[in-house]
Amino acid sequence: MSEFDYLRDPEAIYRASFAAIDQAADWTGVAAAMVPVYRRLVHACGMVDILSDLRHGNDVAPAARAALVAGAPVIADCEMVAHGIIRRFLPAGNPVLCFLNHEGVAARAQQMGTTRSAAAIAQAGEKLEGAVVAIGNAPTALFALLEMMAAQGVRPAAILGFPVGFIGAAESKQALTVHHQGVGYVTLLGQRGGSALAAAAVNALAVESMR
Repeated sequence: MSEFDYLRDPEAIYRASFAAIDQAADWTGVAAAMVPVYRRLVHACGMVDILSDLRHGNDVAPAARAALVAGAPVIADCEMVAHGIIRRFLPAGNPVLCFLNHEGVAARAQQMGTTRSAAAIAQAGEKLEGAVVAIGNAPTALFALLEMMAAQGVRPAAILGFPVGFIGAAESKQALTVHHQGVGYVTLLGQRGGSALAAAAVNALAVESMR
């Protein structure tokens, strides 16, 4: 018998966690379709105060859900995002793609004079069209996606933009809120972000698409 008294049942833990979030959060002004997404984002990081910095636009929830139901791929900027996506939640057995370690990406990054993360987004090419793109690491990946959208007319179904860090993260997410080209997006302003948040956003949208 354990000397520690703690909740063990996973479903009960989820219920209690979401109930605690709902008790602490103010959902006033948050679109009903976004509440499950925001709730999971808070759950992923344990910080209710991120709610004031979350932004979304262009009906991102229905757009992402429709794309997932139709079998669109999820494109991740790094392996941590890809591995954080719960495959059983994906409504159409959607492929989860990450090009970061694909052959030729390192050389492409050198040729482009940028990071491998940005080159990996470029490597995704036409697969970005209609995809759900989840960025949880590199600001350069988000900037590269926005550049491709502006220059090549690439249109993902949704952009889940959560790059993290002190150089370029806040700027890339601010750019997303302005230069989304009408594509649905959700992001967390400022330096905070990360793979867990990007994956949580995918998981939330995937779960809702199965309801």
